[in-house]
This record gives sequence, structure tokens and C-alpha cells, in this order.
Amino acid sequence: MAKKLVGSMKLQIPAGQANPSPPVGPALGQRGINIMEFCKAFNAKTQEMEQGAPCPTVITYYQDKSFTMDIKTPPASYYLKKAAGLKPVGKRNRPRGAETPGRETVASITSKQLREIAEAKMVDLSANDVEAAMKIILGSAKSMGIEVKG
Repeated sequence: MAKKLVGSMKLQIPAGQANPSPPVGPALGQRGINIMEFCKAFNAKTQEMEQGAPCPTVITYYQDKSFTMDIKTPPASYYLKKAAGLKPVGKRNRPRGAETPGRETVASITSKQLREIAEAKMVDLSANDVEAAMKIILGSAKSMGIEVKG
């Protein structure tokens, strides 16, 4: 007999840095998921990725307290900020895009970097080829105030 699905949830967790502290612990605990088991499994699956990269994760949990997780690639904005070399600013000390995209340009990247980002994100995008994926990533770059040259 198949496991009875109870629900699913989405979390964005830094790669290799899942721990029982908030926001991971409380989110899993209130659904009856073994927190340490999840943290160990997540960290093992993401050890090949760049440490600290935000990983959108879909966690599906079942009635018998077991779970499955689908770890996606980091957001396009993460890759774009990294490629553009944006420096951390503000209260949260994170890199930020333009406050008024379209009028303000905060950085620029090359089309080669855009292609690399599109190839990395290809798994999670609804694009049929790399060219279509590049257009999607280009739209994200424009909305962040990042110019693509070349």
C-alpha cells in the first residue's frame, strides 16, 4: 500500500547549512517531521553544491512521518548577483539590484556569463533550449538593473 500523503511545503535553505534552528526546525517540527534526519539528508544532498547558496526545496511529508525532498537550483537572482559581483549593502548585508530597474543600472554581465547561468538553471526552467532559457534569465537581469553586454 502506498504512503498516505499529508502535505508539502517549500523552504529556501542555504546549501549544506540546514540546522534545527529557525526557520527550518519549527517549520518541520510542527508537521511532525524528524528535524535531524532532514538536516542530515539535506546537507548530504547539497554537499556538492556551493556552500551557502540558497536552495529552494519542496518537502513532501507523509502520514508515517517520512518525507521526500526535491532540491532545486539556486534562484537566477543569486547567480546574476554573483556574476555581476554586487557587494552586500543595507541592514541585512546582502547584495541588491537596482531600486529603479530600467532607469538605473547597478552592474553588467557578459552574454557568456548569461549563457552559463541559463545552462545551470536549465533543469528548473520551462525552456526548450538554452536560447529560450537565456531570454528568461535576461528578463530577470533587466528587472534587477543588470545590463547584459556582448
